[in-house]
Amino acid sequence: MTVISTSTRDLSFGKLLKYWRNQRGFSQLNLALASDVSQRHISFLESSRANPSREMVLQLAAVLNVSLRDQNVMLTAAGFDPIYSESDLLSPELEPVRQAIGFILKQQEPYPALVMDRYWNLIENNTSSQRLITWLIDPEELQQNFYIDGKINLMRLTLHPKGLKPFIANWEEIAGHLMQRIYREAITAGESNQYMTLFNEIQTYPDVIEIWQKPHPYPWQIPILTMQFIKDELSFSFFSTITTLGTPHDILLQELRIESLFPADKMTEVNLRKLEIASKS
Repeated sequence: MTVISTSTRDLSFGKLLKYWRNQRGFSQLNLALASDVSQRHISFLESSRANPSREMVLQLAAVLNVSLRDQNVMLTAAGFDPIYSESDLLSPELEPVRQAIGFILKQQEPYPALVMDRYWNLIENNTSSQRLITWLIDPEELQQNFYIDGKINLMRLTLHPKGLKPFIANWEEIAGHLMQRIYREAITAGESNQYMTLFNEIQTYPDVIEIWQKPHPYPWQIPILTMQFIKDELSFSFFSTITTLGTPHDILLQELRIESLFPADKMTEVNLRKLEIASKS
């Protein structure tokens, strides 16, 4: 089992800078050139022989493509107050954002769409998505097994044997892809250890560790991974797109993801229509 336990929360600014530089594959020279500062100054910052200004912290963070959440951590480590807020999606000032999200979810009908946070916790979904999930899994079992602090984690739901796993025809492919995704997030997560906790937990699920440890030389028939569901002789095949908000200055807004599922074949469209008709009968 691969156990991850790294966090940047308690690091000094110099160590944080070195951490993010290494994560992004920059040498000190490359970072200096990209940031328009001297390599000597980068070296002094990393060794704590020099202290950065607020502007320097933000400049280096921008070059290294550090998230707003982790930019706050860097600012705090350098002795400055955080500058980026983390709003509540229900707050009045985010009403235009909620309207935009609602519009996207509605326009995606009759196909599924889901809104999630940075940890793949489900925040909102459209009617088609609700219909598909509750057709695959009994709502009472969903409530009992997957609601944690009032939220469903989509990674747990997909990979757990009491979740969607029994209904995903290409589960091994999906599991391998998702574990790679969680792992990438976990090792570059900065201050957060929730990715690590999730990654380490999911490795304990049946078959996951075996999938994670073996290579996956799958001969893709199409240039995009599809998720294929089968239940009661109905089959569904979806590919997805991810939508994010442009130029956010708020942590919550930067971390929101809207995943839209599209039919990968005609049968999926037909069967989605069957589910819709059945739900109204």
